[in-house]
Amino acid sequence: MKLRVLWVGKTQEEWLKRGIDEYAGRIRRYAPLELAEAREEKGAAELALRSRECERLERLLPKNSRLILLDERGSQLTSPELAAFIGRQRDNAVPELAFAVGGAYGFSDAFRARADKVIALSRLTLTHQMVRVVLLEQLYRAFTILNGEPYHH
Repeated sequence: MKLRVLWVGKTQEEWLKRGIDEYAGRIRRYAPLELAEAREEKGAAELALRSRECERLERLLPKNSRLILLDERGSQLTSPELAAFIGRQRDNAVPELAFAVGGAYGFSDAFRARADKVIALSRLTLTHQMVRVVLLEQLYRAFTILNGEPYHH
């Protein structure tokens, strides 16, 4: 099973780029991983901005992907629950899981309707750039849980 992580906008901070590279490398020991960035929309009304950014995200998604949105209003999972979810997808021969991190104003209703699952990483508000590293760390943690490795204890 392939993983794809999509987000809106460039990663600005060098320390975040290093974290993304670190966890992406760790994940690739377990599964193919592709990171993709959609251009951030500027200077538009909130509704138009969300719509344009989500259209760009949609173009980065293969048709056979299961889409998981990262959204503060999503369901919260423990790390073992996320691992179990990923394990079920793998065991059911899902070809690709795509995790999407929206822009500053989140996702359009149309893109949200396309999602197979919506999850929240925390009830706390995290920057969209920090979510990238936290998500990748949790995906890595999920694979170590699935493989019975001692990273998660």
